[in-house]
Amino acid sequence: MTLKWKIENSIFDSLFEADVWADSIANEMYAKLYDGYDTCDYKIAYSLAFRLAAIEEFRVITDNSIEDRYKVWVMPSTKGRIFQ
Repeated sequence: MTLKWKIENSIFDSLFEADVWADSIANEMYAKLYDGYDTCDYKIAYSLAFRLAAIEEFRVITDNSIEDRYKVWVMPSTKGRIFQ
């Protein structure tokens, strides 16, 4: 499965600013414009992960790299599904 990523280098001074930004990113991910977000600002990744976790249809996955990049991506949730 190929994921569509949005990669940005924005860095915010406060968690509030990052959270406002993450809210718009979560909306775009909910609209399925892309599956993952790659950033160098841990505050955005932190806020985005919590916002996406509130959406039942998503399973949220996070990762950080040695290069101080933070990734947040979603997969479809299996919650409430019946498997045959």
